[in-house]
Amino acid sequence: MAKRGPYEKGEAKRTEILHAALEIFAAEGYRGTSLRKVAAKCSLSLPGLMHYFSSKEDLLTQVLRMRDETARARQNERSDPESYREIIREGARTPGLVELFVSMAAAAGDPEHPAHAHFAERYPVLRERVATYVQQRMDEGRMTTRIPADRLAVLLLAVADGVQLQWLIDRSTNMEQPIDDVMRLLALDPETGEGPGGRTEG
Repeated sequence: MAKRGPYEKGEAKRTEILHAALEIFAAEGYRGTSLRKVAAKCSLSLPGLMHYFSSKEDLLTQVLRMRDETARARQNERSDPESYREIIREGARTPGLVELFVSMAAAAGDPEHPAHAHFAERYPVLRERVATYVQQRMDEGRMTTRIPADRLAVLLLAVADGVQLQWLIDRSTNMEQPIDDVMRLLALDPETGEGPGGRTEG
């Protein structure tokens, strides 16, 4: 078996660090967690940990990127509404990652911040995926609206992202409900108040 070179070993260690940080932040929150704890889990010193990243902000952004890639892989396996609901439920179980997402999203407004590129890539991909899903429901007659699918995708993402901020402030907020409510509104026939087939879509 060929030996791995320094680059491969470096990438493997970097991935190990990101997995460790993802696990620890999910359990304990990222603000209250020392990066020394992440370093210790990976048998590194803090300077050794930071050797693999250009800055703390870069490390946090890469953790968020890994979180998104994991969620996207699950969406590729399932495209039904329940898969999106499960991702929202997972957020409720991992408040530290929701906190990380909201904080990095705010910081991403600065073009110089490492998170800026991630979010600039993230939203076009998500908008396209959601718009495709919405268009399918329209074509199947399960959604009645004059709003184009691409604009509905922006609306649905705004609701999903916005409710996470509200949830961080008030943990009694049901993060699934706003998504369900918007989908229910879109499924209603404005003339009859019913969904296709004479019943309200749930």
